[in-house]
Amino acid sequence: MPNFCAAPNCTRKSTQSDLAFFRFPRDPERCRIWVENCRRADLEAKTSDQLNKHYRLCAKHFDPAMVCKTSPYRTVLKDTAIPTIFDLTSHLKNSHTRHRKRIKELTEEDLRKIKERRLASSIEQLVSKKDAAVDDSGNANEGEPQLSTEEKEFRDYLRSLFEVVVMLGKQSIPLAGDKASEAEHKSNNFQALLDYRMNAGDEALRKRFEATAINTEYLSATQQGQLLDVCENTVREEMLMEVRESRFFSLVTGDLVEYANEKHLPLFLRFVNQQNVLREEFLDFLPFDGDESALVERLEAQLTDRWGLSMEDCRGQAHKATGASTIKMKAVAVLLMEKYPLLLHMPCSHMALNIHLANSLPFPNVQIIMETLRRIGAFFTTPFTQDELEKAISTHYQKNEEKGTVLKQACGSGWTEQHNVFDVLLDMLAPLVLCMDSIRDNDDGKFADVVTTDAYSITETLADFEIVVTIVILKNVLTFTRAFGRNLQGETLDVFCAANSLTAVLHSLNEVNDNIDVYHEFWYEEAVSLATGMEIPVKVPRLFLRKQRAGEVGEIQAEVYFKEYVTIPVIRGIMQEVEDMFSETNLKALKCLSLVPAIMGQMKFNTTEENYADVYRNDLPNPDTLPAELHCWRIKWKHRGKEVRLPTTIHETLQLPDVKFFPNVNSFLKVLSTLPVLKLEDHQGDVASQRLQAYLDSMTAKQWNRSLAMLNINTHVKHDLDVMVDKYCRLYPEDDPETEAESEEVAEEDVMK
Repeated sequence: MPNFCAAPNCTRKSTQSDLAFFRFPRDPERCRIWVENCRRADLEAKTSDQLNKHYRLCAKHFDPAMVCKTSPYRTVLKDTAIPTIFDLTSHLKNSHTRHRKRIKELTEEDLRKIKERRLASSIEQLVSKKDAAVDDSGNANEGEPQLSTEEKEFRDYLRSLFEVVVMLGKQSIPLAGDKASEAEHKSNNFQALLDYRMNAGDEALRKRFEATAINTEYLSATQQGQLLDVCENTVREEMLMEVRESRFFSLVTGDLVEYANEKHLPLFLRFVNQQNVLREEFLDFLPFDGDESALVERLEAQLTDRWGLSMEDCRGQAHKATGASTIKMKAVAVLLMEKYPLLLHMPCSHMALNIHLANSLPFPNVQIIMETLRRIGAFFTTPFTQDELEKAISTHYQKNEEKGTVLKQACGSGWTEQHNVFDVLLDMLAPLVLCMDSIRDNDDGKFADVVTTDAYSITETLADFEIVVTIVILKNVLTFTRAFGRNLQGETLDVFCAANSLTAVLHSLNEVNDNIDVYHEFWYEEAVSLATGMEIPVKVPRLFLRKQRAGEVGEIQAEVYFKEYVTIPVIRGIMQEVEDMFSETNLKALKCLSLVPAIMGQMKFNTTEENYADVYRNDLPNPDTLPAELHCWRIKWKHRGKEVRLPTTIHETLQLPDVKFFPNVNSFLKVLSTLPVLKLEDHQGDVASQRLQAYLDSMTAKQWNRSLAMLNINTHVKHDLDVMVDKYCRLYPEDDPETEAESEEVAEEDVMK
């Protein structure tokens, strides 16, 4: 049965219009206002329930700002919506028109009563707001103790100090300059900024320091440390509150950072906040000393005891370890998964899979190559070095200009962190050595001594046959995982496709392993050809030969040596790492990405999430209704309107306003979003890790400060100075003027006694 609009002079009905129709409200007061605005005399005698059941108004009678379209199929009114747009005069133009909906003619008395009602309503609202404000202020005054003048001045003084500390952190300004003598350190950046603020008119600071007997040092190192600790903890607590609200999170660790002569592990947490936006935030540094078990215990204590999180809610882990720390972090990941089976160990979205696989191999020759790649990446950020490299490429490939052009484009910024890094490195090996030789000669004197020294060291590493062979083998073996890894760093659909292609990747690697003699022969010939062209002698490593002679073992041929000690360990190590990183549980989790509508559409809506949902069954609000809910979810998108586009990413799906009507799907998507393998939003990027690296690069080891690093990396987090002041007064009451006065009185009494 069609709905007819109850407004006078409106002939719209639901079968002839795409407009939404809205029932009269059940609330008697709001319903009365609707009827009053309609000017329908015949509706005044009806109850609000009768009007709600039988009468509608179309959307044309409401301000557009009052109408909300929550989905392609659902339009609702705001709770405060009142109809205000009516045609009350068109019937006067045709006196012969018969009207079923008669317009009530308002008398002077009616107009007066309407005005009085509206005025009374406005006054009531105003009075109630004032009363509420008075009550709130009264309650606030009752709850908060009155501060003395000294206490207020002390809090203003603390606020000024915290403003300076926050500015130091945000602007990457060290507490002190990089100077040698202690005398020079006394006039540090912190005190210089305090001087500036006092000269600029900061009365709170001026009064405090004028009353101080000795002004040579405004704050002791202990007080500075207290201020920094409070700032750091306040910022961290802001982020932890969001993590606790979201419940599920993943743990990501970064490259080791060395300060105060100790190694520390940067900790990041990845979570979906209350706005359904994926975040990854830097939280702290963890001491890296001790064995794997000690590190796991320290990590658990940090997350649970200090931060109030539950390890049972941690759904993923990724470790960007390099060098010798790789083996230790792999052991940590295994121990954590033994304790918490759903703490899935996965690659990190920040790092190319082939880089991760190479880093995971515990062989000295592979680790030397990975360290050299990091050095090369840093080396070509210095002035003129990139120009020298491009000259070397042009010289080496002068007979093949097309390849030279391609290489120049490939060796731009960040090429040492790409999926095809070993392909590019192999093609560029000869030009690299040529470039380093030219820089080392430094004929025109434009390079500093430290640059020429680095160039010499890199040349010595690259011009070694063992390194050449290892690069060739890494390039050829990791060719089989390159496309797979690129998909893992792609959009949600790409990650889903990668999860379904893992079997083919492992099959290819197994095929190589089964026919290792044939593959090694080709790879070894490639290495020998390259080394010959670069005039690098083909030989077995000297260290191995020395051990052989000591053991009185017969000599080994170079080809056999490199097969036994390089090719076979590399291929088997990579196969093992791929199998570990993509276990059956991990693949089940990634295959649940078919919940994303675009993937469902790609699969012709013939998806079977129920087969994999048992992984996260206990994380769902209503697991028993999951099959029915998934069916409704598929039907919703399968029978969508032609103009409705399927969301393509997990993050886009979470932003849909009606995803909340599918509570299990919503929870499922939030848990999956936290997995470290999924990339962050485009506007998020790798902000936290990049900010950390930028801060480390901008400071010398002597200037580095943990608390200022936290402030600098998390500049986007709200810095509430009043909260910092309250926390400081609570933690360090001995600095409060009232406490100091009481202490002085007690001391005087003791003296009198």
